[in-house]
Amino acid sequence: MPFDVRDFSDLPPEEKAASRRNRRLVAVWLFGVAFMILVMVVLGGVTRLTGSGLSIMEWAPISGILPPLNQADWQKLFDLYQQIPQYALVHEGFGLAGFKQIFWLEWVHRLWGRLIGLAFLGPLIWLWATGRIERRLRPRLTLLFVLGGLQGAVGWFMVASGFLPDTISVSPYRLVIHLVLALVLYAAIVWTGLDLLRPAAVTLAGARAIRQMTALCCALVALTIVAGGFVAGTHAGFDYNTFPLMSGDLVPDGYARLSPFLRNLAENIAAVQFDHRLLATLTAVVTATVVAVGVAVPRLRPVRGTILTLGATVALQYALGVTTLLLVVPVGLAAAHQAVSVLLLTAALATRHALRGAT
Repeated sequence: MPFDVRDFSDLPPEEKAASRRNRRLVAVWLFGVAFMILVMVVLGGVTRLTGSGLSIMEWAPISGILPPLNQADWQKLFDLYQQIPQYALVHEGFGLAGFKQIFWLEWVHRLWGRLIGLAFLGPLIWLWATGRIERRLRPRLTLLFVLGGLQGAVGWFMVASGFLPDTISVSPYRLVIHLVLALVLYAAIVWTGLDLLRPAAVTLAGARAIRQMTALCCALVALTIVAGGFVAGTHAGFDYNTFPLMSGDLVPDGYARLSPFLRNLAENIAAVQFDHRLLATLTAVVTATVVAVGVAVPRLRPVRGTILTLGATVALQYALGVTTLLLVVPVGLAAAHQAVSVLLLTAALATRHALRGAT
């Protein structure tokens, strides 16, 4: 995601200082929005784990801001929920009080999405109107706002799949589409903020190989998160709760039982969980290599702190993943695993950005 930034070396000192302040201001705003997206990802994971995501059967971007205000409103929403398969197959008989518990989590999830939109649009208008956003950055920020709006529509597209006959959860495919769009939006915002905060690349001669490895690390982190989306969508984490073997085998029996073969990557629990494990392990190996080189090569000292942070985050995430699996996916640990996955993506992007001057 290249972004051409100027160092303003040709400007008078006063204008140069003002430009730097504006860049920092815009960067802080973007990082704040990115943090809100991270929280949104975690909220989405918790709503899925608790079966709360299908509790609201209407997509009302404006009127849905307000929760039910009286008993009649509550009963209307509960009556709608009783019409979908999830109620009959999972929650039948839990009553209005039980419905309220799952409703509030999904309502907060949707409200947070609306707040992200406001947190992006409001400051964008003000920063743009006051000339604090560089002209060349405006098209990118406009596109990011459009992508954010699209994410809300994709979220409803995902939820609607859970209302189909004989289903008790959303489609894994739609879940992953929703997750991928969130990751793209998050990564673009973080990278733009880093560009503004560190417009000048540090020149690191002879470090092209480690720069390429960090690019591979970014790709592996993203792929592992996507694979984790399929694990979540198929509830694969509730099976094969041993590590490192799966029911005594390195590659589980029945890995390729579905036809055509590609269906296994998204629908076969054995294959979905194995792929997630494999990608996570590859990520850990590549990151360990990056850390080893970063510590051993003196010329990488300017970016060593960023590299070590990446290594520590990978270690934490791997440990969380294994623990979550062995304990059969407790909600708190699973939410932490999802949160750290986004932090890991952040660390990988920051490392790649810090090494962009490597030649």
